[in-house]
Amino acid sequence: MARWVGAKLMSVAMALWTAAAGAALAQADPAAFYKGKTMTIVTSTGAGGGYDLVARLIARYLPRALPGLASVVVQNMPGGGNLRATNYMYELAPKDGTFIGVVENAIPLKQVLDPTNVRFDATKFNWIGSTGGHNEVIMALGSAGVASVEDLKKREVVLGGTGPGSSIVIYPVAMNNVLGTRFKIVTGYTSSSEIYLAMDRGEVVARSGTVPSINIWHPDWIAQGKIRILAQVGLKRDPQMPDLPLISELAATAEQRDALALISSPAALGQPYYAPPGVPADRVSLLRAALAQTLRDPDLLAEAAKIQADIDPISGEDLAQIIQTVIGAPASVVEKARAAIELKDATSR
Repeated sequence: MARWVGAKLMSVAMALWTAAAGAALAQADPAAFYKGKTMTIVTSTGAGGGYDLVARLIARYLPRALPGLASVVVQNMPGGGNLRATNYMYELAPKDGTFIGVVENAIPLKQVLDPTNVRFDATKFNWIGSTGGHNEVIMALGSAGVASVEDLKKREVVLGGTGPGSSIVIYPVAMNNVLGTRFKIVTGYTSSSEIYLAMDRGEVVARSGTVPSINIWHPDWIAQGKIRILAQVGLKRDPQMPDLPLISELAATAEQRDALALISSPAALGQPYYAPPGVPADRVSLLRAALAQTLRDPDLLAEAAKIQADIDPISGEDLAQIIQTVIGAPASVVEKARAAIELKDATSR
């Protein structure tokens, strides 16, 4: 009997050990964590714009790269010039890898230049990757009667924007303060698509954006000459727009050029995806690999082409390095750039 009991206890112990080991292995496998779970992508922009459309595209294909993942949903959280969503992701979002976000690319710069209401440190986010950098452009309807930046210095042009910290606003503000343009800036639109609707209605006649976003919303505007692209914002000229000046190239002094170059740095980030601080490192690595695989998926790329969304991925590691450079900009350059984006006159819709 004692021998049988001993053998039985040994058998039970072995079974328990095997179960525990299996559980430990499952726990150690970051991919196993996602089995049957729903992931949420929080976008800091409203529905219908370029960030939203690409996020929804990624949501459809990401489960292919994370086998076992049940689904991905997109949650729009506009507000506060993209700060509402960014603060949420830093402070409140679950830190287990089930919540990732896509944020307007000027947000890391806002932390440096205007930290009002900023409750995050961009260097502590887990940067997952980006759809790729695209220069921003300053555009105006043909009805605005401007054909160049020089014209913008002579005529007031009504421009639509979201919150003060977004690139849609800071680029024209910098042009007003540094280059002497005369944009009359109307803030308070909740999304990029809402500004395009305002242009359709004639409420505003100009905006900052990207060529892909124009093609998503109004593919006929460029082809039919209904809109003029007046300048571009980035660290180097877009090869497809080699004759269009960068706003930094229009500066009168080296100090102005350095300030405008820092202000232009978000263009290099594209549409950046990130996870909250505190997500386990192995899940961050898995998310980076999964997003990179998703952005190479031929079916996703075919759909992206249909909506005029260019995909040229940036890795999470490279994205984090760019952001470290922005956050670590010299104090003298930061001071000049901060003065350049001071919103002195704006109308709220």
